Amino acid sequence: MPKKPKTQGAAHLGEGGPKAEARATTLVVVESPAKARSIQKMLGPGYEVRASKGHVADLPERSLGVDVERGFTPTYEVKKDKKPVVEELKRAAQGKRLLIATDPDREGEAIGWHVARLLGRDPKEPIRVEFHEITPKVVRQAVEAPRPIDQNLVDAQQARRVLDRLVGYNLSPLLSLEFRKRALSAGRVQSVALRLVVEREEEIEAFQKETYFLLLGRFLAEGKEVWASLYEVEGKRLFAGQGEKEGKLHIATEEEAQRLAQEARGLPYRVAQVETKERRKTPPPPFTTSTLQQAASSRLGYTASRTMRIAQRLYEGVDLPEGTVGLITYMRTDSVRVSPEALQAARAVIGEVFGPEYLPEAPRVYKNRKAGVQDAHEAIRPTDPRRTPESVRPYLSEEEYRLYDLIWRRFLASQMREALYEQTVVTFQDTGPSPRFLFRASGSVLKFEGYLKAWGREGEEEAVEEPPVPALSQGARAELLEVRAEERHTEPPPRYTDATLVKTMEELGIGRPSTYAPTLETLEKRGYVARRGRTLLPTPLGRQVIHYLKERFPQVVAYEFTARMEDRLDQVEEGKAPWPQVVLEFYAPFLEELNRVPKKTCPKCGRPLELKVSRFGQFLGCTGYPECTYTEPLERREAEPIGEACPKCGRPLLRKEGRYGSFIACSGYPECDYTRDDGTPTGHTCPKCGGRVLAKRSKRGKPYFKCENRDCDFLSFYPLLPTPCPTCGWPLVEKGKKAACMNPACPDHDPALVPGPMEAKPKKAAKKKPPALPKDWEALKAFLPGLPEAERRALEGLAQGKTLSEEEASLAKKALFKLRMRKGRTRKEVAPA
Repeated sequence: MPKKPKTQGAAHLGEGGPKAEARATTLVVVESPAKARSIQKMLGPGYEVRASKGHVADLPERSLGVDVERGFTPTYEVKKDKKPVVEELKRAAQGKRLLIATDPDREGEAIGWHVARLLGRDPKEPIRVEFHEITPKVVRQAVEAPRPIDQNLVDAQQARRVLDRLVGYNLSPLLSLEFRKRALSAGRVQSVALRLVVEREEEIEAFQKETYFLLLGRFLAEGKEVWASLYEVEGKRLFAGQGEKEGKLHIATEEEAQRLAQEARGLPYRVAQVETKERRKTPPPPFTTSTLQQAASSRLGYTASRTMRIAQRLYEGVDLPEGTVGLITYMRTDSVRVSPEALQAARAVIGEVFGPEYLPEAPRVYKNRKAGVQDAHEAIRPTDPRRTPESVRPYLSEEEYRLYDLIWRRFLASQMREALYEQTVVTFQDTGPSPRFLFRASGSVLKFEGYLKAWGREGEEEAVEEPPVPALSQGARAELLEVRAEERHTEPPPRYTDATLVKTMEELGIGRPSTYAPTLETLEKRGYVARRGRTLLPTPLGRQVIHYLKERFPQVVAYEFTARMEDRLDQVEEGKAPWPQVVLEFYAPFLEELNRVPKKTCPKCGRPLELKVSRFGQFLGCTGYPECTYTEPLERREAEPIGEACPKCGRPLLRKEGRYGSFIACSGYPECDYTRDDGTPTGHTCPKCGGRVLAKRSKRGKPYFKCENRDCDFLSFYPLLPTPCPTCGWPLVEKGKKAACMNPACPDHDPALVPGPMEAKPKKAAKKKPPALPKDWEALKAFLPGLPEAERRALEGLAQGKTLSEEEASLAKKALFKLRMRKGRTRKEVAPA
């Protein structure tokens, strides 16, 4: 008998009973297509699930989009790449009930608000649902209890977006003008994070290494040997490289160390004290966004961005034999709260997997230490602790498995018993009339693993065992067999990694869970920081930017000011502060600093220069255009000598910047026209002309190999192998897993290696379209009197609907351009330098 198709509970959720299963009566809008597929399978045919694919509307790309004079009112536009998505959503929403199920945070609430607005729905209606985990039970419960969109959350996100636009729109062009580089940016959180990295590097560079010595003694007591370190001399604690040096004995030279060692030898000693105590180490709480990023960085070597991308996939849903299900709860949270049902499920799994002895008497309840934490979400945990990492491993990629395993073990560890250590401290003291020397030995032994059984000891500094100290009797005689001095050096503070930078940002209150990963990604993308292994180093550009911002905009990069703004945004979310007031609190001091920055002026007319954009990229232009046509390139690099002589005339060679990138040219130009390509020498000789073969990169970053002589056409898009072809001596290249020869005359040659000649395509005759009146024509008409008479007549003829000649159409086009420029100049604030 054939099986009946599964409806997955859609019948009772639809509108109209069984008939509703035949067609979707409810449109559910989520953010990602993967999430849409997962939820569609859970809800069944009574629902149609569509994805907005992130933000559908935002502030305009080429203008400020914020009316500063009218309470920072933003102007939103549908993003260009999202116009087809919005049209599809509008068609899908016709005649259907709408549910908006974007991510359960500020950003998701704002996306939902835009979707409702664009689809013509009232945000105050119950159209908003939240999925804190993507499981059939939770999803079905959520769609049955919709709520209105939370305007406080929308306002908090709107305030954050407006703040970021005010900073970015004003500071980013400013940085490009100052440093004559493209694609520079500054941000309220990004710049402060960069300051942390730069100041840590400066602290490392300013660090003065200090030498100090420790004394280690080998004692014999009750037939047992024990190594102990000198702890006190005449009651004064010995400096051992940690903490403050004030008030401690600092052994700075080897002579002083040897003198103390000589004085310690030959004295009678006794076991002054034996102290054995039990030390308990409690488990860490379940993951928040920042602690997940920290643990994934230290244990797995993942960047913050990579961690969040993997976590997103685990949250949105994985295809398992029992159906599609999200494996973890929502991954952007700063709360450590866990639901009672999840606690009971975790305790059941701990008893089954690890044994009842690992269960505490009652479930552990964690509270956030930091005030103002948003407790809307649970901590990051498995949606069902019974899904062990090994049981779902066949359905996950390796990186998904490793991250899920980390989350699963951390959650179970948080509900297990403490780890139990037995710590022993033994001190040895000389028994002279006035004891001077006190040596100390300590050892630690793990007696009960507790939560470490699940979480492990990797990265647990306090969980590292020390070698055990043998059992000794207090007061027993001891003999000092040997004393040796060990030279040590103080260490500079470590460079930041993703883990430590996120931790510091969280401690300072800079940023929020959703901003940590994008902030680090932006710093690297802009070239402000570079990675060396897992550590983050500021680039020279990053240092220059921070020094400039600290000088010109001290409040923008101030830690306390930025943290206070984050707290104020939280108050907006809680409905305790109006968002325009919070924006004004930041913008007013920022504007004062902005107005104090000197302007760059045009050398021809003295008016300010501004950053402009054309189809060829960014450049500097006079604000007096079209009256003043002065322009200059943004990136102006001076020619630099390379330390070689020109092979034609002997004058120095220079590295210059041209239309197609850098090249080498003679400093005697135009008398000497020697030029060659610039690139990294590969050590290969060109088989065609004998020149050097250089490694270069295309504009898109693709590597290729070319002869340095511009007249030579030797070119390879495949890596060159170190050994030449044994048949003809030409370079061998690596194509796939095989080696092939570049020489067309060689029997080992692969014709696919040589780029074929480009066939010139016939050019189509360009059709010149007559200009059309723009939508803002009425506003542009006010500027007509300032045009030359011929251009004004041509434009008036166009407005009257006359057929224009080719010359008149060209004049009208030029006139429209001038009118737009004049209109824009009247509205635009002068750009600072």
